[in-house]
Amino acid sequence: MQNDHLILISGKSKTGKSFSLESLKDDTGVIYLNCENGKKLPFKHAFSSQYYIVVTDPLQVYQAIEQAEARQDVHTIVIDTLTYLMDMYESVYVLTSANTMKAWGDYAQFMKVLMSRYVASSTKNIIFLAHTSDILNEAEMINETLVKVKGSLMNQGIESFFTNVISTKKLALSALSDDLAKSTMFTVTEDEEYLGFKHVYQTRVTKNTVNERISSPKDMWTMNETYIDNNIKYVIDRLQKYYG
Repeated sequence: MQNDHLILISGKSKTGKSFSLESLKDDTGVIYLNCENGKKLPFKHAFSSQYYIVVTDPLQVYQAIEQAEARQDVHTIVIDTLTYLMDMYESVYVLTSANTMKAWGDYAQFMKVLMSRYVASSTKNIIFLAHTSDILNEAEMINETLVKVKGSLMNQGIESFFTNVISTKKLALSALSDDLAKSTMFTVTEDEEYLGFKHVYQTRVTKNTVNERISSPKDMWTMNETYIDNNIKYVIDRLQKYYG
């Protein structure tokens, strides 16, 4: 079994990852899992306490996905962020363990079980957010932009668990050429025009971003949809249209 409606939204800090969820703010079918120490969302929302969960133990994520599966009124689960979730696992279970070698193995297994058992069997949209870092690939002597974690998961690559990996960017409007950003999903507001920059989703690799782990199935996004508004509903709608 696999979950066709699985998305990784990756990007550097302050590029609009959490803000891109704003279109879900009044949606009563969304469960939001805050893994960032209860950090407030950058917009007002109507999530009830039942659907807005501050995660203090990584195993709560397993429980939340199981509980969501039993609810007909829930259609989407957001994990914000995977990076902080794995850091939390290290703090709660690895650094406190008497056997750190085994604990690091459990750290990797936590992620694998999350994806292969809970996420893969879920019928809900599942959106992971994650921070990226620039890492030197010493074998090829190039900088790669990727989701940084620890242990064996770093070698495997977090992005390898996802078919759909989209990146958040803060780009100057002058850098957003018509051939890459000219669709009904791309608009420039008055504020953005005044400031001269825009927060966007990048859906496809470009010649300037070949060392980033952005990916999607063939023909999911056209060239002029390379940059779109950072609105998560556009992505969910496209996945539903593509996979049916």
